[in-house]
Amino acid sequence: MKHLLSIEELNADQIEDILSLAAMLKKDRKASPQVLTGQQWALIFTKSSTRTRVSFEVGVRELGGQVMFLSGADIQLGRGEPIKDTARVMGRMIHGAIIRTFAQQDVVEFAEYSGIPTINALTDDEHPCQILADLQTINERFGTWKGKRVAFLGDGDCNVARSWIWASARLGFELVIGAPKEFQPAASFMARVPGNTVTITDDPKAAVEGIDAIYTDVWVSMGKEAEGAERIEILKPWQIGADLMKHAKKEAIVMHCLPAYRGKEITEEVLENHANVIFDQAENRLHAQKAVLVTCVRG
Repeated sequence: MKHLLSIEELNADQIEDILSLAAMLKKDRKASPQVLTGQQWALIFTKSSTRTRVSFEVGVRELGGQVMFLSGADIQLGRGEPIKDTARVMGRMIHGAIIRTFAQQDVVEFAEYSGIPTINALTDDEHPCQILADLQTINERFGTWKGKRVAFLGDGDCNVARSWIWASARLGFELVIGAPKEFQPAASFMARVPGNTVTITDDPKAAVEGIDAIYTDVWVSMGKEAEGAERIEILKPWQIGADLMKHAKKEAIVMHCLPAYRGKEITEEVLENHANVIFDQAENRLHAQKAVLVTCVRG
């Protein structure tokens, strides 16, 4: 595996190998293999971030490498240079790239033309690093994802939900997408997903019944601000609060990829009651991404 472009492109063995390595790296951070010694990696972000930037910068350094951060304003991409030209130049100067941007095709094209390991740190299509960290968190809480049921509530057609759908298809656990009809995955997308591990419902209570892990994300993602008020109004019934939690398993965990907007997709009470899990997720971004970096470098 030279690149991490999506969960869709991974198979079950690759996911399990990454998560096994992530657990080892978390157990002893001081023993991180110095596989990036002498290497310079670039973080190319046209979308801002807290957790993604910090976790990747720390991860590259803990693996012995150096890192430079480039925003859209720092490079010619922000002025219209084709991604393939940027990739050709950077591929001759750096050893790997971590890209957080809008179009999935930009990451795919960068990997193709640069010839260097390329990691998708978020696009509008997928958020593979987040889901790997989430799966690591579920493993830590339950010992396995096998036989577990996960529910994703809210915007079921966002990048995180799509990555969860692919993870369910690859690993075989049951996933429920709970969303109003306007925010359900497109039929054309679901037609590409093999198997029958994913259920879609527009009933919030039904979505959480018998669920082991309830997951949500922000309702207004970057690039959706203009329709923010409308989205919030439609998604109100999908807020994870005390009333909805009554319909879930008593021992169910709540997950959120952060940042969280209390009073919108999740209440203050529920977030604080499950803060240990949610901030384990945030920490696991570091360990899962270090495992991705090691895997990509080793090929």
